[in-house]
Amino acid sequence: MFDNLTTRLQGVFSKLTGRGRLSEADVDVAMREIRMALLEADVNFRVVKDFVAKVRERAVGADVLNSLTPGQTVVKIVLEELTALMGGGESKLALSGRVPNVIMLVGLQGSGKTTATAKLANLLRKQGRRPLMVACDVYRPAAIDQLEALGRELGIPVHRGASGEDPVAIAKAGVKAAIADMRDVVLVDTAGRLHVDEEMMVEAAAIRSALRPDQVLMVVDAMTGQDAVTAASAFAERVDFDGVIVTKLDGDARGGSALSVRAVTGKPIKFVGVGEKLDALEPFRPDGMARRILGMGDVVSLIEKAQEVTDEKTAAEMEQRLRKAEFTLDDFLVQMQQLRKMGSLDEVLSLIPGMSANRAAMKDAKLDEKQLDTTTAIIQSMSAAERRKPQIISGQRRARIARGSGTTVQQVNQLLRQFSEAQKMMRQMVKNKGRLPGMGRGFGGF
Repeated sequence: MFDNLTTRLQGVFSKLTGRGRLSEADVDVAMREIRMALLEADVNFRVVKDFVAKVRERAVGADVLNSLTPGQTVVKIVLEELTALMGGGESKLALSGRVPNVIMLVGLQGSGKTTATAKLANLLRKQGRRPLMVACDVYRPAAIDQLEALGRELGIPVHRGASGEDPVAIAKAGVKAAIADMRDVVLVDTAGRLHVDEEMMVEAAAIRSALRPDQVLMVVDAMTGQDAVTAASAFAERVDFDGVIVTKLDGDARGGSALSVRAVTGKPIKFVGVGEKLDALEPFRPDGMARRILGMGDVVSLIEKAQEVTDEKTAAEMEQRLRKAEFTLDDFLVQMQQLRKMGSLDEVLSLIPGMSANRAAMKDAKLDEKQLDTTTAIIQSMSAAERRKPQIISGQRRARIARGSGTTVQQVNQLLRQFSEAQKMMRQMVKNKGRLPGMGRGFGGF
């Protein structure tokens, strides 16, 4: 989502870091370009004005202009202010000691609220909770059916009311059902409208009053831009929610709402939706998001994604083989399969420090995720001996592998070259104790 903004900001910073000294005029030019980049990303204009003013005030200080590396110092200032703009530190979901905890989700129709309810239930279950979802959107029958379908897919129960039953009564009955079934978290999916109206606000306030939820989360669609911020502001005045879930952050929108909502409403972003799958919901970390926007990667999120798809035994065995320089095509295949489980290649690349600058080139090279299927077919068409020692693969063997995988000899040759490069990289990582050359720091040296 932030690709265009990232590209624009990196262009600004490359000009700054390429200078040995900076003048106040240089800073002013950079601030104008940053202002335009943020406005084009659909960030609220008042937020942009305040942000640029803070950065400029710090950037024209004597300590910066007289620094030996003033450009990198400005990058650091932008990183710190961008992190502060989005909330500073991570705002975790605050649950109480009572059973069950109640989480109420509110938002406009079409914001992805029902799917966000299921995603959050799935995330909480992974953390050892036993959630129950309650369908209170009685005005859109498809919403109830959708929540039940998602519940069946996840194996998480859904409570629904009788036809014509009042949403407040459904919500209260849902909490009773959770207690009876020994569920420790209740997630209430409330009704949405196409726009903010009095009836929706009254109903949401009534459900909140009846349930006294531990958390009220506002779901906003990043694709709607500043309309999302406007809706969040209206809810903040009437329902007083505790945090925000930003959905569709993996889309093609400019993403300004994600940068604006915290500053405009004063409410922290708790989670972000980064895909359509039911496990594509992540805790929101302002520092990690700021680094991703500036092209510095987000190592913490990358590690967490890797941990989700790798068990400790497999990781330990892989480490031992790497230390002995025994990286085989079987290992190569396992690594690619795990990479695929972590999400789209573009998303994973955005988390790796130093890789964002190469993403445009990779897109120009038409990086195709279907290539992983081709690679899998080629490797699985090899014998066990060939996967262990690819150097024994002769021309005749390559032709046989190509026929067995439905590919060409050229594609087999390309894979073997890629594997050879991967072996060299792994040996270099072992030599450097797990760190690739040039990956110790992000853009601008941070």
